[in-house]
Amino acid sequence: MRIALVADLHGNWPATQAISQALDSLGVEEIWFLGDAVGKGPSNAQTCDWVRQRCALCVGGNWDYGIGGKQFPADGYYWNQLGPERMAWLNGLPREAEVTVSGVRFRLFHGRPVTELMVVQDDKRKLGAAFHTELGDFGGVIFADSHRPFLRTLQEGYLVNTGSVGNSMGVPRAHALLLEGERDSAASAPLMMSILSVPYDNQAAVAIAMADDGLPFREAYVTEITTGVYSR
Repeated sequence: MRIALVADLHGNWPATQAISQALDSLGVEEIWFLGDAVGKGPSNAQTCDWVRQRCALCVGGNWDYGIGGKQFPADGYYWNQLGPERMAWLNGLPREAEVTVSGVRFRLFHGRPVTELMVVQDDKRKLGAAFHTELGDFGGVIFADSHRPFLRTLQEGYLVNTGSVGNSMGVPRAHALLLEGERDSAASAPLMMSILSVPYDNQAAVAIAMADDGLPFREAYVTEITTGVYSR
């Protein structure tokens, strides 16, 4: 089975459209969402609705809970775009999930607030802690939040980041994770994991943002989607 894991759409509709078309062309059978459908960009209703329509498995991210739960008064712009029904859906998303593919038990989450923000670092003990939970040990951890795709191995197992669809750091393209293997199978079998990198019309995304005078931190968002440099 070919599965795509997406995250961090962040209201970037041109990037979401590009990744959606790529997944369709690749024959992806199921899409899993690992948080942050909204925030940062100007097209939050569209990206939220795409997740709800296309993703078979969903977990929430820090922006989903922050906006959906009205945690920050400064987020009124996003509340007005989304409305109460979408916000209630975002706020009710589970914080993590688990699946078994080709004999590997994977833990899926966004990052914050399940655990501290995880990045590539030298302290393997901190990274390895995510594999051990009250529900037992995992052979793989797939997460989002840092907006940088990567795949590495630790003593505990596979550590994988989906990257960001709409707000990638480093390389300003739309990223997702492709996972191919035996869904819901505890039997050991071949498993393939790869990073999908999709170009999109960054300037179209800039034009949408610049046409919206109410978008919070608009200049920072434009810098991020054009350069891949974190700006706020």
